[in-house]
Amino acid sequence: MDINVIFDETIFLLNKIKDKQLPKISAVGHVIYKTFKEGGKLLICGNGGSAADAQHIAAEFINRFRIERKPLPAIALTTDTSVLTSISNDYSFYDVFSRQVEALGKEGDILWGISTSGKSPNVIRAFEVAKSKGLVTIGLSGDFVDEMNRLCDYYISVPSRNTPRIQEVHLLIEHVICEIIDNLWRKDNV
Repeated sequence: MDINVIFDETIFLLNKIKDKQLPKISAVGHVIYKTFKEGGKLLICGNGGSAADAQHIAAEFINRFRIERKPLPAIALTTDTSVLTSISNDYSFYDVFSRQVEALGKEGDILWGISTSGKSPNVIRAFEVAKSKGLVTIGLSGDFVDEMNRLCDYYISVPSRNTPRIQEVHLLIEHVICEIIDNLWRKDNV
């Protein structure tokens, strides 16, 4: 195995994102910021590594990213084991996020779903419920556009089917969005 190939692949993907997705990334940062300023909240979901990303993003908003500011209302739908296990047991694992969106989401909020495959049934169901309730929907995936893209107001895809490379690029995109929001917050609240 040549580790240079791994670095080269990630660098290639970062350059593709930089060339083609920056306007979408900026738009996502602005819509999340606007939602926070207007009193809405951000719900975030995903499975596996994407679940960890959901928790990571929520922590960046509730605590802080780079600047001192008030806590911002972000909820990772991946963290309450009693909710996750009861829904999985009483309904199905496919409903673990959609039931939470139904309970917690309201018009003017945002659902941010993360799925490297873009096909996670529980994330797709969450988007369906979010759309029916009037939430803004943001999707982050790999090179799979069919399912998530049709349900997302904002859809960012990493042009790869290699899960580790997709996850590496997702983290950068997530941090850039956090930084956009911090910069807008600093500018508006000086």
